[in-house]
Amino acid sequence: MDIYLPIAEVSVNWPLLVMLGALVGFVSGLFGIGGGFLMAPVLVFLGIPPTVAVASQASHVVASSTSGVIRYSGMKAVDYRIGGIMAVGGALGALMGVELFRYLRLLGQADLVVALSYLLFLGSIGCMMLYESLTQILHRVRGETPPRKERRRPMWLYGLPFRMRFPRSGLYISAIPPFGLGVFAGILSAIMGVGGGFILVPAMLYVLRMKASVVVGTSLFQIIITTAITTVLQAGRNQTVDIVLSTILLLGGVVGAQYGARLSGRFRAEEMRAALGLIVLLVGIQMGLELFVRPSDLFLLAPGVAD
Repeated sequence: MDIYLPIAEVSVNWPLLVMLGALVGFVSGLFGIGGGFLMAPVLVFLGIPPTVAVASQASHVVASSTSGVIRYSGMKAVDYRIGGIMAVGGALGALMGVELFRYLRLLGQADLVVALSYLLFLGSIGCMMLYESLTQILHRVRGETPPRKERRRPMWLYGLPFRMRFPRSGLYISAIPPFGLGVFAGILSAIMGVGGGFILVPAMLYVLRMKASVVVGTSLFQIIITTAITTVLQAGRNQTVDIVLSTILLLGGVVGAQYGARLSGRFRAEEMRAALGLIVLLVGIQMGLELFVRPSDLFLLAPGVAD
């Protein structure tokens, strides 16, 4: 049941890849994230080179996110206006990120940067999300009233130019912060193969103060455009997209995302954030361990080449 991946130059079990795509698609629809942060480490564990894993699974992110957006759009839970501005920023960020990725590959440092990015970004964000959500859960279990947090948006949001109204999100702010978030997500999409949802969702909630009901769907909408552009650029500039691998992964991703979106409303918000924070933290630690754990096969100096 193995299939040969021409760009990755390895053989893998294709039913396993389909199930992996469905599982990550389910997580994508449930939490409103692209799922790339979870897919890439698993592909690396299966023996696929990190550069190919990062670039090839981006199409799965597009497919699963599209499936999720269709579901959320039916519930009128997508703000296309602010999502479009973020997507424009994401396109610019993708261009910058792909060129940076190409430069790192030429230096032979792409794999190292990918692993470090997962360790730093996922580790820190996972810790913060897990701490905040567990604190709220403990207050609820003990019957305590959690301290009220200041819900006002940062004042600098009101001092920036190009202010626009986003009725569905309940915002009247500058377009610069959403655009900037999109640029950052685009760079991460190219370097880490992720949609950036694990950063966008908290930022949309706690910085922009968007309505929670539209955050997940809007995040997925932005992810579709950003990762689609990233996939095309990676294929053209770096030749690291394995079309066979991408196709197999997205077959399961489309189905899994639909079921994840259906179940997203059945859990408390703090429980969702705790689960997502734990997953993000564990994935970051796993990728980081690759930098410190001694490999099973050591590189050996060829005899006769040393003085």
